[in-house]
Amino acid sequence: MKNTRLPIPSDLQHTAQEIIERTDPFCAEHLDAEYAELCRKLVAKLARKRPSPLLRGELRTWAGAVIYTVGKINFLSDPTQRPHLTGDQLAHLTGVSMSTLSGKFKLIGELLHLHPLHPEFCRRELLEKNPMAWMISVNGFIVDARQMPPEIQAEARRKGLIPDLPTED
Repeated sequence: MKNTRLPIPSDLQHTAQEIIERTDPFCAEHLDAEYAELCRKLVAKLARKRPSPLLRGELRTWAGAVIYTVGKINFLSDPTQRPHLTGDQLAHLTGVSMSTLSGKFKLIGELLHLHPLHPEFCRRELLEKNPMAWMISVNGFIVDARQMPPEIQAEARRKGLIPDLPTED
């Protein structure tokens, strides 16, 4: 996945970068590049929130919480998923207690209205299989956008109604 420049307010550039400097190596060692990219997106979104929660707390804790949150959205603890880590393994590897990770996960989820398979932070493989991410209303009928003509799909993407899947490198 491409590393594109993330929209992060200037006053939080340094804090966000320090968190990313923790999540990137963790993902490289224990997860994959797609997880790293999703973690960067989540850090950027948290940095844009006003007031940003990233201004309070330890950077190590935020890095662990971001990884944990992206993992929860993508069922990282499900042993059928690859990559796979349990919550306890993630807590051990990040050096952040499970209770702290859970608390930050709840805070992040409520703040950003996140849920399992949330399209913005969902891995490509799961997003492609998630029928709810593709449902749109056309003339009052709920349809799967993937079955619609390309011009309707393009309009739905432009309006943010369906995911714009990144191209694979």
